[in-house]
Amino acid sequence: MSSEKNNRKATYRDSDGSLQDEEFATSPPPPRLHRQLKNRHVAMISIGGVIGTGLFVGTANSLRSGGPAGLFLGYVAMGTIVLAVMVSLGEMIAYLPIAGGHITLSERFVNPALSFAMGWNYWYNWTIIAELSAAALLIDYWHPNVNNAVWVMMCIVVVVTINMLGAGAYGEAEFYFAWVISHPRLFPLIIPLLSSIKVLTISGLIILGIIIDLGGGPNHDRIGFRYWKNPGAFVQFQGITGAKGRFLAWWSVLDNAAFSFIGTEIVAIAAGETKNPRRNLPRAIRRVYIRVLLFYILGVFVIGLLVPYTNQQLILASGTAASPFVIAIETAGIKSLPSIINACLLTSAWSAASSDLYTSSRALYGLAVAGNAPKFFSKTSKSGLPYVAVIFCALFTLLAFMAVSSGAGTVFGWFANMTAVAGLVTWFGICVTYIRFYGGMKAQGIDRKTLPYYTRVQPFAAWYGAISTFIICLFNDWSVFLKGNWNTATFVTSYLPLIMFPILYIGARFYYRTPPVKPGGHGFRERHCAD
Repeated sequence: MSSEKNNRKATYRDSDGSLQDEEFATSPPPPRLHRQLKNRHVAMISIGGVIGTGLFVGTANSLRSGGPAGLFLGYVAMGTIVLAVMVSLGEMIAYLPIAGGHITLSERFVNPALSFAMGWNYWYNWTIIAELSAAALLIDYWHPNVNNAVWVMMCIVVVVTINMLGAGAYGEAEFYFAWVISHPRLFPLIIPLLSSIKVLTISGLIILGIIIDLGGGPNHDRIGFRYWKNPGAFVQFQGITGAKGRFLAWWSVLDNAAFSFIGTEIVAIAAGETKNPRRNLPRAIRRVYIRVLLFYILGVFVIGLLVPYTNQQLILASGTAASPFVIAIETAGIKSLPSIINACLLTSAWSAASSDLYTSSRALYGLAVAGNAPKFFSKTSKSGLPYVAVIFCALFTLLAFMAVSSGAGTVFGWFANMTAVAGLVTWFGICVTYIRFYGGMKAQGIDRKTLPYYTRVQPFAAWYGAISTFIICLFNDWSVFLKGNWNTATFVTSYLPLIMFPILYIGARFYYRTPPVKPGGHGFRERHCAD
């Protein structure tokens, strides 16, 4: 039967002018990604897919370095950049929901060199899974004397298992990480163990935080804006007095805020596996507003009310570090709940780590399909799982064992720096790609209002996103250059992605020798995808 299915008939004209039919054999099409992600999966991936350690744990560093006002304003500023990037990405990916997302789009609208550099940068971004170190840090809350290697290995097994079960399983995992439910058909054993979720957790923590702030805790201590007055709304960064010190404190928050927001663009990578993408992807993009305003902005505002930036437990490198939410609940005198919340934060870290591995494997698959990585990474199973890419990316989870020698909090800080800068470079590339996309639309006379997703803020949003991400990357950890502040590990983890990106781009330009695509040469009329 298979040989019959692979036979095709060709019609040609013989020498006498008569039509003849000839049967010839064709090889079956290579396995491809399958569109398994439903609307509810995409919804939860966009809203809760990467809500995790950046918000729950990383805010400890941000609060300590910026103060409550610096923390809040830093997240507001980064939130505006996220929205600028997402409306730019949303317009392109809803129109062309192709495998590889913005990596493939950059080749189509800019040149292959940018696609090569963006692809490997994006892979690097998500291969460094900071959440595994954060998970070990969270478990240390209960068992500080147990070797972190035990917790790291346990987390790796969970994350790799979820991803080896395919995109449908990943989507189900994200959906049920986000709501406390178990599915009757998929993951009957795994999901109940990981049923605590992120969206419900952060919503509950915000409500609980407001209650504690208003004196509703067991100690009936009405906090209000006490910590905004004493020790103060801003930290005087590195002891620098006046407005300059407060500005630098705010600036120091941006890097950690970027780490919290990185991953919002994951819906673009999932586009190649999304059902009805031109309907579902615009909906997912619009939900980003909810995530930014409700979860992040309101969440960090509540954190700034509950914990003073002088609290020693905010130092992640210490052996007593904890999430600001857990610190606040303990201070309020609520017994047992800190452990429950810590457990919820742990499952959130597992979920975010699962998203990281999913994204890195799909980025590597997209690179292989585009010819920017060895072809064997494009191999998929019959069910559409890019198993070679998943296995290869899973090997890099072993880097989390660095937490054994250097401490989970310190390693988490390193990985967060690397991820934040690489993510900002990705956002820069997305905005540059959109600027070219916009120019092509204008040159070819295509009305953008006819696109599946459209906003009126372009191209200003794309320019704002490109310029701001470049500046933040350039000065993201400038304090390492201050006298007496040099730290080799901080310098490498903060500036390695920024140094590597232009090297990758210039090298690819020499290799491909392909000039940038002219605005009139963009193939808007040919959609290489099917709904």
